[in-house]
Amino acid sequence: MQQTAKLVIPYTPRPLQKELHDDPARFRVFVCHRRFGKTHLAVNELIRDVVKCQYPRARAAYIAPLYRQAKTIAWQILKDYTIDIPGMKYNESELRADFPNGDRITLYGGDNPHSLRGIYLDSVVMDEVGQMNPTLWTQVVRPALSDRKGRALFIGTPFGMSNLFYRLYERAAELPDWSRRLISVKESKYIDDDELEVVKKEMFPEEYEQEFMCSWSAAIKGAYFSHEMQEAEEQGRITEVPYDKNYPVITSWDLGVSDSTVVWYCQIVGLQVRVIRCEAFQGMELSGIIQQVNSHGYLFSQHIAPHDINVRELGSGSRIRQARNLGISFTVAPMPKEVSRQSGINAVRVLLPKCVFDRNHCKDGIDALKSYRTEYNEQRQVFSNNPLHDWASDYADSFRYFAITKHKNTFEDAGMFGKPDYSQLDLAVV
Repeated sequence: MQQTAKLVIPYTPRPLQKELHDDPARFRVFVCHRRFGKTHLAVNELIRDVVKCQYPRARAAYIAPLYRQAKTIAWQILKDYTIDIPGMKYNESELRADFPNGDRITLYGGDNPHSLRGIYLDSVVMDEVGQMNPTLWTQVVRPALSDRKGRALFIGTPFGMSNLFYRLYERAAELPDWSRRLISVKESKYIDDDELEVVKKEMFPEEYEQEFMCSWSAAIKGAYFSHEMQEAEEQGRITEVPYDKNYPVITSWDLGVSDSTVVWYCQIVGLQVRVIRCEAFQGMELSGIIQQVNSHGYLFSQHIAPHDINVRELGSGSRIRQARNLGISFTVAPMPKEVSRQSGINAVRVLLPKCVFDRNHCKDGIDALKSYRTEYNEQRQVFSNNPLHDWASDYADSFRYFAITKHKNTFEDAGMFGKPDYSQLDLAVV
């Protein structure tokens, strides 16, 4: 961005913040503790990048896991640091700051990836990337940086090891033009010891380790299937699981409109469920998804879909009719009034010890099952009875439809479940 006068932003970074600003790597993975000042750092990183961009009409983006988070966390901060620039304009409805020469910084939510499609980016900050769908980076954001070789900053606190943030942190040590840095409160000393002692007494131990000590191994608070998925790892049931053409494949779908459409592929072999593949589709029509599903060349015996597949779409009839015209006949999973979400979660818990997962073809799905968790009320310090709706819930819902649908036939007949009364099952939170 060309300036006739020197542009001064009212921001003075702390030494450790300046260390990150001075990092010349194109892709940076920065793990920092709570109250480090990462939002101020992130916003000023974007301002600097558009100001110094070599191309006209620079475009930068701040992405939070949810759109409402982006607005709450970063919008006022962005305005505070740019309000004194003559000619600045702000679009409140689009969370967009327009510089007088045509440069732009926009805030987005990872829960609406379609809003990022078709744009180019010179710089992006993905904040709390551990809580985002991994495909948001690979399928949406990374391509947007290609035209003008834009930069990316991944920033946040750890969120377990089953997510994109941890993967990027690990890979950054090996890839050229990537860097990584982890700063706990012990290193920064931004919070005094007396206050930390108070905080430590008020938080769960694993929560303190995650939020302030930046521990990757701390358990995710409220995760539904952490115990079952940890057992699967320890027992070697997350491994290579090739397709066996002697057994048919069952698919289970969660059909998204604004969210992803997720499809699990399973084979039942005796008392074992072989989970051979999991795929997520963003912004793709049903016909394209069915074409991709059929492209694997599997022999299918059943396709399971949620009850809302019967809902009529404008001008196109119900999706179950569309699918039938495209060669797929769906089995509709039980409706919520027949099997509650809580009972369905318990059905998944019963099923998981029978499952063997393909590590490569189910990677995002495995991470989602590990990350799927209940809502947590920070003010009241209590768990909710409702699952958190984020990227992991699409995968978990799809797997849940499989569990509750197959319970009443194949698994029950084979003695895999016995015959539990779902109405009597209680929701347990790990």
